[in-house]
Amino acid sequence: MRGLLNSAIKRNLILSLSFAAVCGFAFKQLVGNERKRKYAEFYRTYDAEKEFEEMRAKGLFQSC
Repeated sequence: MRGLLNSAIKRNLILSLSFAAVCGFAFKQLVGNERKRKYAEFYRTYDAEKEFEEMRAKGLFQSC
């Protein structure tokens, strides 16, 4: 029974850190990279002048 708590804490700490690392890597790959790709695609095809003209035509600006 001697050292049982220390060995259990050590085992749980190693398992929890490993699980956190795997989950962090998976989140980055599945969510982060997909989000970066979508932002890059949006700004590759984004036309600010066209958006401005559409908003102006809708009457969203009082000064233009």
